[in-house]
Amino acid sequence: MKQALKILSLGLLALASPALAGGGNTPIADIEVLDGGITARGTYMGALRVTLQEGWKTYWRSPGDAGIPPSFYWRGSRNVGALSITWPTPEVFMTSGYQTIGYHNLLVLPIEITPEVAGQPVVLSGQMNLGLCKDVCVPSELSFDHQLNLQAGRNPAIAAAMANRPYTAKEAGVKSAKCSLSPTKYGMQVEAHISMPSAGGTEVAVIESGTPMAYGGATSTQRSGNTLVATTEFLPVTKGGFALDRSKLRITVLGSRHAVDIRGCSAG
Repeated sequence: MKQALKILSLGLLALASPALAGGGNTPIADIEVLDGGITARGTYMGALRVTLQEGWKTYWRSPGDAGIPPSFYWRGSRNVGALSITWPTPEVFMTSGYQTIGYHNLLVLPIEITPEVAGQPVVLSGQMNLGLCKDVCVPSELSFDHQLNLQAGRNPAIAAAMANRPYTAKEAGVKSAKCSLSPTKYGMQVEAHISMPSAGGTEVAVIESGTPMAYGGATSTQRSGNTLVATTEFLPVTKGGFALDRSKLRITVLGSRHAVDIRGCSAG
């Protein structure tokens, strides 16, 4: 049922266009590239800042029970060797009884850029495709084209978004993360046992497969003392099946005090 809702959401996004507020000419979302200067490693900091109309939401990289994650196309970028995106801690929303994960009103997405040739101009150009939701859901394709200011200094908006990232496992006091894999009728179930202090309130865990060949349903989360148990079933994207690598599983725990980003887990 939840996967059917995902498919329905995708259909609604495909039909509900263009992304204009109130049926007028005001866009629901605007995008701009922020400059953050050169890092101590010699890379360049930038960010995509997406400003939404009041009350509108967009999705995190793993959107929850319904919705679609943002996708990026960097065609037109120049002197870009590698990109590393830092996702700020998202919020958990309930939409028509379903749990979704994302951001409201504003998203600043820091990007660390490794240039192909150091010291030469860098241009970030491309599109960000994302779903936008309020009373209805609509698609949006936001285009950007910006030559980075290599002389720029520290940008407070980028710094704030970086500070709002989830804690690492070490920072959060995670003692261990063990995952058991078991086949299901159509896919594979992952059950993670994470020894960690509470992140606060009702914790929500998200398990990402680490492979484009599998997608996950909703994750059930429960705590027993110092152990958080999270369970997700993964299904194949195509008929060819898939394999899960424990070292590539990514578990994010969202709590009222902070979030935790756990990369990989051991057998257990």
